Amino acid sequence: MQDFLVAQIVDEMTEFLMTDNGLDIAEALDIIYNSETYAKLQDIETGIYTQSPSYVYELLSKEYHTGMLQPC
Repeated sequence: MQDFLVAQIVDEMTEFLMTDNGLDIAEALDIIYNSETYAKLQDIETGIYTQSPSYVYELLSKEYHTGMLQPC
């Protein structure tokens, strides 16, 4: 179940990144898969995978623009 939820969140975050930042799909996925946000998303202990894609994208967006992961 966690893998399914993570995949859905990644799909939506990819779309958000592409729309908000004018990135292509490869650039967006590179940002996601190399982010601290993605690492936290995959960590079952954080429970972030149960949050909405918009919420997780806000974390990713802040990390992308500041270079730092924001506290959950």
